[in-house]
Parts: sequence; structure tokens; C-alpha cells
Amino acid sequence: MATSYLLPCAVLVAVLVLFFSVDAAEGAIREYQFDVQMTNVTRLCSSKSIVTVNGQFPGPTVFAREGDFVVVRVVNHVPYNMSIHWHGIRQLRSGWADGPAYITQCPIQSGQSYVYKFTITGQRGTLWWHAHISWLRATVYGPIVILPKSGEGYPFAAPYKEVPVMFGEWWKADTEAVISQALQTGGGPNVSDAFTINGLPGPLYNCSAKDTFKLKVQPGKTYMLRIINAALNDELFFSIAGHPLTIVDVDAVYIKPITVETLIITPGQTTNVLLTTKPSYPGANFYMLAAPYSTARPGTFDNTTVAGILEYENPASPPPHAAFNKNLPVFKPTLPQINDTSFVSNYTAKLRSLATAEYPANVPQEVDHRFFFTVGLGTHPCAVNGTCQGPTNDTRFAASVNNVSFVLPTTALLQAHFTGRSNGVYSPNFPAVPLVPFNYTGTPPNNTNVSNGTKLVVLPYGATVELVMQGTSILGAESHPLHLHGFNFFVVGQGFGNFDPVKDPAKFNLVDPVERNTVGVPAAGWVAIRFRADNPGVWFMHCHLEVHVSWGLKMAWLVLDGHKPNEKLLPPPSDLPKC
Repeated sequence: MATSYLLPCAVLVAVLVLFFSVDAAEGAIREYQFDVQMTNVTRLCSSKSIVTVNGQFPGPTVFAREGDFVVVRVVNHVPYNMSIHWHGIRQLRSGWADGPAYITQCPIQSGQSYVYKFTITGQRGTLWWHAHISWLRATVYGPIVILPKSGEGYPFAAPYKEVPVMFGEWWKADTEAVISQALQTGGGPNVSDAFTINGLPGPLYNCSAKDTFKLKVQPGKTYMLRIINAALNDELFFSIAGHPLTIVDVDAVYIKPITVETLIITPGQTTNVLLTTKPSYPGANFYMLAAPYSTARPGTFDNTTVAGILEYENPASPPPHAAFNKNLPVFKPTLPQINDTSFVSNYTAKLRSLATAEYPANVPQEVDHRFFFTVGLGTHPCAVNGTCQGPTNDTRFAASVNNVSFVLPTTALLQAHFTGRSNGVYSPNFPAVPLVPFNYTGTPPNNTNVSNGTKLVVLPYGATVELVMQGTSILGAESHPLHLHGFNFFVVGQGFGNFDPVKDPAKFNLVDPVERNTVGVPAAGWVAIRFRADNPGVWFMHCHLEVHVSWGLKMAWLVLDGHKPNEKLLPPPSDLPKC
């Protein structure tokens, strides 16, 4: 039944070919209409009404070229507040279009609209868009495909076809009710019922064989899969039986190609891979599998596997060679163990920037500001005489950065900054280091409570930053994928245990580290990044596991205007939503 993503593969390819063939002037305008609406969808033999864009799940693909000006008019027809984040887009000077609710804008209220406008500067590859309020991104998401400038190609042989592959999570229940209940009880939310590939759970789940993503290929061709992890709460292993994958791009940045049998991708990350099919018809079908990586205790995550099917066209069948034999043997790949942290560490260490003259790795060699952030879980006390479902019956789950659990304001931070009315909205004193050091990955402190606050780090324009993010094991060691809005950063180092400020910097890679917008902080370990604060505005940084975001694992950076006109935040648009 449903075997493809949004459009049939042939139509998607036709769209790409047409897009490539248009001789558009540099900086063309790409306009889209996003109608946010309720749509009835059936998965796992159960129907429910979900929030979608244009009635599509997943949502429509935004196509653009590097240098284009993108205009997306979002009209909210649902009873929920809405905002859309263009994940990974730099938004140079256009922070009003970044999307996180109460950070750069107030949400689009029911019956209202907002036009997002931004220029794609110096980026090409795969990114994605998603709702950025509550848990609505469970169903409100879609790809962003950024093609090279007209006349420019890839730094590798052009593929025969390109196909988006989006991982997601599916709940039979209403996800807004799931997170609402968890926040009321202080416990963990109910886990998802299935993972999906392009919105489809596939044959390994009950009642879902008809809802399987099928990638139909020809022998002897190279395909580029634009892989996106849009799952709410799970990092995922991915592999295709009998078909190595050559990774050429992560988070819309080219890398030195590496070939792997299995990759790992955190929520928020994207990975472009080249898949070369077998030279002749193999007489078999091949599973493509995705399953979670987690070091958390069992029962706190969805421990299931989603499957799609790689099917070959049989050249011996009558024209148009579209007959697929479903009775052929099906080969299945072997994925790493669910808690294989060693595999994850070895994989991420292999990723290196291309670092050529055309695609340089402009790693800051000198650092103006150094920060050390602890990231992890903690607790809040229950209300007086209350009972909670947290780690103990008198505590609630919480999460924090440097022991500060972020509280969303009721006014957008960017608007408060721009208008000079920040008093009572936020304070500019986010701690640069933990106020109370402890053995971060060892025996946890007796007091696991965290503080609340809406605090920002303030940076001058152009400052170079080094940030070490240290995972903690207060309530168990878990990996935390951290996403920084408004910037790409270089992952200069990572390791296990407690970061050693004397020994570890000597091992930093300042030549060709991978450049990303989302990075996993290793379980019981640390990661070091560097970036240049060359984008004025207020920029959110948060864990991309939505449950941890809901518990407060987030913070924000305020980058002040520079002195030159092109170093200043643009004024807000006239239709900016009001709180």
C-alpha cells in the first residue's frame, strides 16, 4: 500500500531534475505555503487525528539552492499554538525566523499566520524543519534539501537519484497528552509504540506490512540517501543488509568520505550517504533497519526496530521493468547491541571535515571565552504533601545545564533583548562553570535537586568560544544530543570520564574536526566544541531528546550586535506573532 515518501520516488526525482535544470538567477526566491491542519492518520491498526503541514505526514520537502531567499507562510488552523524551526539553517542576522517558541518569537496562535523569511548562506546539503513547541514535532516535520549553487556540483560523483529517509516515532496516544501527563506526575513519559521510516512503521510491527517504506532501485546505480533523525527521544543505529554506506555529508557539511556497514544518528542530525547497488539483479530483497542506541534503564525508551525494504528492479521482467518479486529471500543486517557505546565513540571519531581550499574547516585557533557546562538529569522536590513518580516518590524528574533547569519565559527572549525590556524576562548571568564542582561521572552528590532560572550567556560579536559539555551520572549515565541554533561548530575533542583541562586539550583536533549543528555528549563522558559568535541575536541550545528538553535541559546565548551594519540583527518583521 503506502510504499513511498510524500511523492512517488519517480516524481521526487523529477522534481529534483526540474529544480537542477532551472537556470535561476543567484539568490532566487523560493516560496512555500504551510497550512498547519489536523489530519486523520492510521498506523498500527489505530487511527487518530494528528497535526500536519498541508495534510502530509511527514510534511513537504523545502527545496532551495545555496544563496536562495526562502519565504514560508505558515497559517495555523489547529487549536494548538505553533512555531516552526528551520533546523541547522544559520539564520545570519535573521533570528526572527529561527522559530523556537518564546526564544526568538511568540508562537503562532490558532487562526493566525507568520511568514518566515531567511537567506541560505554558505550551506548546502540536508537539513530539516520541525515544530518547536511542546511535543508537536512528533508529526510536524519534513526535509530541507539545499542544492549547490547553479553550475556547481558535489565534491563526489553525482548520484543517479536522491531519496529522503526520515526516522520518526509514533504513539497511538495523543503526544500532547503524553507529555502533559508526565509533567503533571513528575515521571517519565510513556514511550512510543513504533519507530517509522518516512512516516511508515513497516513489517516488523503488528498490522503494518502494508505501511512499509520501500526503496526501489536498479542494479549498478548510486543513490544518495538524505537521512534525517526526526525521532523525539531516541538515537538510532541504521544499516542496509549487504550494502555498505559511504558517508559524504553530515549536518549539511561535506566530510572526508568514510564507508561503513552501520551508522549512528542522534535526533536532530542529518547524514547524506551514497548507496551503490549490486552490479546485477541479486534475486533477493534487503531490509534496512533502524533501532535505538541507549544506556538508559530498560523501559524508559522504545526498544523496537523499524524496517524498510530495498527492492531491485528485475531487468529480465517485461518493460517498464517495474515488477518486484515479493517472494524472494529477504536479508537482514546485524545492528550493534543497544548499549554499544564503544561503537558510537569509534564511529563519531572517524568523522572529519573535508578541509579543502573550496570547503575549508575554519576552526578557531585562539579562544576568547571558555565555558564548561555539565549536562544531565536531576530532580525537583514534589509539592508539599504531594506524591510524584520521579526517581523517588517525593521527587520529580528534572534536567539541567550547570545545575540550572531552564524556564521558558512568557515573552520571547529575542524581542525582550531587541526592545531593551529584559528586566523580569531573563538575567545575563548564566554560570560559565558549575558553581559546585563534583565527581561528574562518579558517585553522585547526595543532593540531586537542580535550580530553576531563565539565564543567558552574553557574548560580544565575533568572539571565539570553546565549550566543553560534560555528561553527568547523577541519575544514570546517558548520551545527550545537544543542538545549537544559529551556528555550526567544530567538534574538536571527546572522551569518557571527567574532562581533564590540563591533559585533554592537547589532544584536540584543530585541523579537520567535523563541523555540525548537533552533537552527542557521550554517556559518562564529554565533548568539546569551538565556534565563532558571528551571528547577532538570541540562540537556543538544548538537548534534542524532547523528554529532557521538557525537564529543562536547555539554555540560551545572546550575541550582541557588532559595529558594522552587516554585523547587526535585522529589525523584526511587521507580522511577528505577539504573546
